[in-house]
Amino acid sequence: MSERRVVALIPARGGSKGVPRKNVAIVGGRPLIEWTIAAAIEAACCSRLLVSTDDEEIAAVANSAGAEVPYLRPDELARDETPTIDVVLHMANWLEQSGIAFDYLLLLQPTSPLRRADDIRGIVELAERTNAAALASVCAVEHHPLWMRTIDGQGLLHRYHGPDAPIPVRRQDLPPVYALNGALYLVRREVLLVERTLCPEEETRAYVMPRERSIDVDDAYDLTLVDRLLAAQGGVGER
Repeated sequence: MSERRVVALIPARGGSKGVPRKNVAIVGGRPLIEWTIAAAIEAACCSRLLVSTDDEEIAAVANSAGAEVPYLRPDELARDETPTIDVVLHMANWLEQSGIAFDYLLLLQPTSPLRRADDIRGIVELAERTNAAALASVCAVEHHPLWMRTIDGQGLLHRYHGPDAPIPVRRQDLPPVYALNGALYLVRREVLLVERTLCPEEETRAYVMPRERSIDVDDAYDLTLVDRLLAAQGGVGER
């Protein structure tokens, strides 16, 4: 168990443009959100496991899986354009008003079902070892930005970083580059409440995850891919 009090938050609104009812879509034999809840429970390093949703079905699924749903999120925080940080701060304010103490808030997006309990424990342990203000999970990029191109109005390719940028010919000569994978965000309470961000500039430490556990479900293709990967791993109860 973590020495510090870590509250985990899973944001899961009912609306979804790419995949209707995405958070309760069945993948690997269970609703999408249940994979994140199960991983958090198995990790056993969070003092509370909370779900923020505006949807009664999602709330029921979350409660049944072992998470807490302290309230239904107001409509103004469940729109397509609602920033995630607003949802996080809304829950943080509820925690403060309810007198629930915490040292870190851990954001677990349900669209990262391949994230494991070991990843959750790993980022919490890294925070404890380093006393980090914030941490975010990343993975190595598949397509290096130095090799990327833009297309102009005439359909011609141009180097993304400009014609004079040095570009290594061999992949092994490329400098390592990482992208946020959205699976894990861990931020210290006072940093969250004062700076109102999950990733304060120059203060956020990286937690590196492998690409095979970094898929972020955004559309129907991602959902199908994740379903097949989970099925290959044995589905429910076999991870």
